[in-house]
Amino acid sequence: MNESDNLALLADGDALVGIIGLGYVGLPLARAFHDKGLRVLGFDVDESKVSDLAEGRNYIKHLGEDLAERLSRSERFEATQDLSRLSEPDAILVCVPTPLGEHQEPDLSYVLNTAREIGATLRSGQLVVLESTTYPGTTRGEFLQAIVEGGAAADTKLGVGEDFFVAYSPEREDPGRASHTMPDVPKLVGGVDPASTEIAASLYERAIDRVIPVSSAEVAEAAKLLENVFRSVNIALVNEMKIILTKLGINIWEVVEAASTKPFGFMPFHPGPGLGGHCIPIDPFYLSWKAKEIGCPTRFIELAGEINTRMPDYVIERVIHALNEKGKAARGSRILVLGLAYKADVDDTRESPSFALIDGMNSLGAHVDYCDPHIPRTKKMRKYNLGLESVELTAETIASYDALLIATAHRDFDYTLIAEHASIIVDTRNAMSEYAAQVKGQLVLA
Repeated sequence: MNESDNLALLADGDALVGIIGLGYVGLPLARAFHDKGLRVLGFDVDESKVSDLAEGRNYIKHLGEDLAERLSRSERFEATQDLSRLSEPDAILVCVPTPLGEHQEPDLSYVLNTAREIGATLRSGQLVVLESTTYPGTTRGEFLQAIVEGGAAADTKLGVGEDFFVAYSPEREDPGRASHTMPDVPKLVGGVDPASTEIAASLYERAIDRVIPVSSAEVAEAAKLLENVFRSVNIALVNEMKIILTKLGINIWEVVEAASTKPFGFMPFHPGPGLGGHCIPIDPFYLSWKAKEIGCPTRFIELAGEINTRMPDYVIERVIHALNEKGKAARGSRILVLGLAYKADVDDTRESPSFALIDGMNSLGAHVDYCDPHIPRTKKMRKYNLGLESVELTAETIASYDALLIATAHRDFDYTLIAEHASIIVDTRNAMSEYAAQVKGQLVLA
């Protein structure tokens, strides 16, 4: 199948779209294509996700309670663990994790293993698009090489840009954001050659309102990193300002609000207990690692990473100080962390600073529990395995703890109840600003 045949297939809407990784990126992508009338074959190594989708059980709440049920009833959607079926889709979109290793180095193992699986069954005419965040050069380099190493391309002498096509299109998913859905967020697309760019753009135009082709896969890869480095640096700036202004007795949130009245030249960012989510805590390290490879220092980016990584320690210091003012030591104190998710009103715990907060205070001898209405119990994480269940938030429960630490400002929390019954409230999200007059105990901004 040549380039014109691929374009015709996509234009007619007959293409079967394969999506590898049915998590926070892959599942919304599957919905976007499915809702536009395309057939979707989802792949995931997690048996529970595949069975949940088959039986209509939703495992990502913010996507809507009926999503899994709708997909399970549709003849145009199927989920499978069987990677031998990768020859079936006309387009394969890769949405697998790109975490960091033990020493903050990029871990491309999920991407490369997936690429080899694709390569093992690759057939003429297939389009392969990487969506996972990575450093510039990955798609054209390691990813494409791993596809070739898979065997089929070499065995059948398939040529990229002629017989199969490879591109990069960064995910721009923001879990829980109601103001934008995947179809209305512009999609960048860059191929390893012009034909791959054109075919990939044609595919995404079936599901996304605005598709923006760029000159290469490297441009698309770098754009994704710039988006997240921009956020990381600005969050680090406001976090450092918070530390300084707190010592000066100035409310950082009021300062941000005041600065936001300027109609140009300022964009508000807000402080917090640390960075969470899969992108911002991780992506800057991908760029700094690649920069070191070519001998370029990234002092600005690395400093931002250091500041943001250090924020849980700063918050813990504020908790200890608040306890000391009540004549209590951290050891033996009972502390309740409000919010395990990395952001409000979602069940996403990826890289959440709440885990570092709980672990850090446990190491000081405190007894730490958590409450999160979206996460009934903890699961084993890459770094942590807390083995905890969410505590019910009642007047009696609140009063039984020496301190409450607000790590995530879920709307479901009863802040009036917290204000009336908590002995100490350490607020990292300014969640208590509207309830400050009702606080009976000690309120500490952190």
